Amino acid sequence: MSTLEIKDLHASVRTEDGPKEILRGVDLTVKAGETHAIMGPNGSGKSTLAYAIAGHPKYEITSGEVLLDGESVLDMSVDERARAGLFLAMQYPVEVPGVSMANFLRSAATAVRGEAPKLRTWVKEVKSAMSDLDISDEFADRSVNEGFSGGEKKRHEVLQLALLNPKIAILDETDSGLDVDALRVVSEGVNRFRSPENGVLLITHYTRILQHITPDHVHVFSAGRIVESGGPELADDLEKNGYERFVKAVPA
Repeated sequence: MSTLEIKDLHASVRTEDGPKEILRGVDLTVKAGETHAIMGPNGSGKSTLAYAIAGHPKYEITSGEVLLDGESVLDMSVDERARAGLFLAMQYPVEVPGVSMANFLRSAATAVRGEAPKLRTWVKEVKSAMSDLDISDEFADRSVNEGFSGGEKKRHEVLQLALLNPKIAILDETDSGLDVDALRVVSEGVNRFRSPENGVLLITHYTRILQHITPDHVHVFSAGRIVESGGPELADDLEKNGYERFVKAVPA
């Protein structure tokens, strides 16, 4: 049973005027079998939390801990974190010209699994996962995310999730830019991934994705920290009343 523990995490971002503190003491534990949703206004630090955990060089951890199964993630390189079982689905997936989706996916699976998957079984595995997400076979030959629509990029993020099967998946605004049909397909993909062996940290502004993916826990993020936690009913309250009272309650 895997566990991601975030303890009093502080992080800054480099700016032209020097370091700017974004995360101001985040405490959160995500266990296998749980889905946590983090909601909050723009600029509250939600995406910073995701990228800091994943090891983005733009963000500097100034204090605190991030532990995966008791081992410090902060002592690992970005690729070591991925091999250890962390996965980040980005809000804006990057394009990688010249690298086909097929080669990218097999290389990633090889790195995570420790050996190259057997080609015959791998092809079946990929085709099945692509079919589940309504992804055309022709996309396997296209460069990673190059020329993809927003919905296509998000489907390929969830395709990676299905094939790599991480211990903890961090999904940064996976619903951003999706139409109704794409949102349904992507949400179904996330729900297929959820199991007693995996944990999910879902970052979002809106409750519409939570109509498809029911979280066990909902957290309100404001001014770089979690200021309120509850069950799914908290998301309903946020949809009705917004974030204003939480923003006012936390000094900037």
